[in-house]
Amino acid sequence: MTKAFPSIARRLKTTGIKLLNMGRFLINRFIANWKRYFLGDTVDVRPSPSFDVRPSLGGPVLTLGGGGPDVDDAIQWMINQVRGGSNSATKVNVVVIRTNGNHDYNRLIYAMKGVNFVETLLISNREEANKADIFEKVKNADVIFFAGGDQCQYIRNWKDTKLETAVKSVYLKGGGIGGTSAGAMIQSEYVYDACASSEKGIETRDALEDPYRDITFTYNFFNWSNLKGTIVDTHSDRRERMGRIMTFIARQIKDGVSNSVLGIAVSESTSVLVDKNGLVKVMGRGAAYFVLGNHLPEVCEPRTPLTFSNYKIWKVRSGDTFNLKNRPTSGYYLRSVKRGRIDSNPY
Repeated sequence: MTKAFPSIARRLKTTGIKLLNMGRFLINRFIANWKRYFLGDTVDVRPSPSFDVRPSLGGPVLTLGGGGPDVDDAIQWMINQVRGGSNSATKVNVVVIRTNGNHDYNRLIYAMKGVNFVETLLISNREEANKADIFEKVKNADVIFFAGGDQCQYIRNWKDTKLETAVKSVYLKGGGIGGTSAGAMIQSEYVYDACASSEKGIETRDALEDPYRDITFTYNFFNWSNLKGTIVDTHSDRRERMGRIMTFIARQIKDGVSNSVLGIAVSESTSVLVDKNGLVKVMGRGAAYFVLGNHLPEVCEPRTPLTFSNYKIWKVRSGDTFNLKNRPTSGYYLRSVKRGRIDSNPY
């Protein structure tokens, strides 16, 4: 009997080690799956207690970033608007949404004034976009920020899902919706979705040469009230995309979507801020261009260069304003496209 004790002890020790390793494996797998959706330090993502009664929010407000380095002050503006002013004691909860990437925004936004917590959600397919816990996380946020990426993936993965419903509920309760690059483009009523083009996307020369080749649009996504009748484009100055947004405008009119379309072309390192009354302020290093097409194009056909006369363009520099609800009747300049060429510098 005494000789059996060491053998039993060894077996018990081996079994204990296996159970410990299995426990570690299960815990690590849980943490890995959790991080897939909720990234960042726990101090950044801990929500307020459920009994914390919040005052009404001050929005809805929007920020449209042109890509490149973010305009941090624009994100802070959105946060301040939602919480009732820069001196308000109210703190808001922020959720960053993207299909891939990291949680770099967490520390940036958590350091801003008036932020209670911030989470980054990686939502890369429709199954995830319909998860009940994702819906609750987004619905309970006060501010949503869409990171840059691929607007086609955003639309394919998020449109007509519980996630879309949750984001809309944040807007309707007076929250803030922001985004940069593709995250800004998906917010207009008419969205260039880039789903038919290469990863690089369609640029100005190809768009003007053939307004229909590999150019597709998505409708009925978010439909924010202050962005009715608009189409947003980004990286506008650095990638010289003015001709591209001119083509997008012409297509909406030619295809019978609308008889008047306002393009919002945002430069890199620049943000367009839209308050709850539709008043725009431009912030950042560059300018935003508001491009109006309000008549049928002379020529807008497949495999044929575009001809469209007299786009009205308002160049709004950083610090200046534009009213989306009561558009100005002066202060614009005219540019025309003739056989696929813009008649003079559109900037």
